[in-house]
Amino acid sequence: MQDFLQQTLSEQAPRKRQGETAHLRWQWLDHGILLMEPKVKAGQALVLSAGIHGNETGPVEILNQILLPLLKGEKPLQQRLLVVLGNPQALKAGKRYLRYDINRLFGGRWQQIVDSDEAHRVLHLEQAVETFWQACESDETRWHLDLHTAIRGSYHSRFGVLPLNPRPWPTNFLDWLAAAELEALVFHREPGGTFTHFSCEHFAAASCTLELGKALPFGENDLSQFTAAHQALAALLYGDSLPAVQRQPKRYRVVQQITRLSENFKLHMGQETLNFTAFPQGTLLAEDSETRYFVQQAREYVLFPNPDVAPGLRAGLMLVEENEQTQALPL
Repeated sequence: MQDFLQQTLSEQAPRKRQGETAHLRWQWLDHGILLMEPKVKAGQALVLSAGIHGNETGPVEILNQILLPLLKGEKPLQQRLLVVLGNPQALKAGKRYLRYDINRLFGGRWQQIVDSDEAHRVLHLEQAVETFWQACESDETRWHLDLHTAIRGSYHSRFGVLPLNPRPWPTNFLDWLAAAELEALVFHREPGGTFTHFSCEHFAAASCTLELGKALPFGENDLSQFTAAHQALAALLYGDSLPAVQRQPKRYRVVQQITRLSENFKLHMGQETLNFTAFPQGTLLAEDSETRYFVQQAREYVLFPNPDVAPGLRAGLMLVEENEQTQALPL
């Protein structure tokens, strides 16, 4: 098996489910789940995922490009690697998801929905990740990078979203994110149902959701826009030189979540509103029957505004920049 993406989209398991090159051994675990292990001792274990949303195809193509030299035996592998294409059915259909957004269902939240393909898929992903982390040596570093693209345009074209983490973020992890030319880092302060939060909460992995541009169908991506991420991933996997850091990302933290509670929800932002658009204190952001969401700090920035989510799900996040002076409205 040399083309992981095409094999996954075929919905067929490869005839040969495991093999090796001069540098590594690989094993097809399930549709879109591939284990790769170097033949020499590695000090790091990495989960590298993409395609959690089926319409975010650019990172999937980049990931496949990076795997080809490894599977052909042309490049060495520097660490234990679990590769995940999260939602093959949605990828094949070219849709964000078919019924449920699986990036809201990790950490056992899949048990709260009806029995479905998405619930089964999240369970399988959780089990695969758990097995992978449990096989780690005690001194192995654990990272999880989940590659995405955003529905909307953004004032920061590449940014990372980091889950709630009670531990300090490793310096080399933050340095890698800067070398991948992320323009901003967003730090969560509450738990969530994302894939990266699952890895961080349950297995103490340094994890990040990387938003690397605009979501486009297969064949329409300008892969040159992913050059920095490609080079940084090559450095991580092959041992190539890590690109020099051009500038440190801006840092934001989440200060409130806008949740759609009912069919009466109204988001006071148009389709043209970009991620990281700033709103002044007191601005009415959204309302849902008697519930209203206002900007509480001196200035807040919106991330992932989406009025079309199902009731009970996040319709947007509001952020503050870490180095800005903020003052909350009085209660």
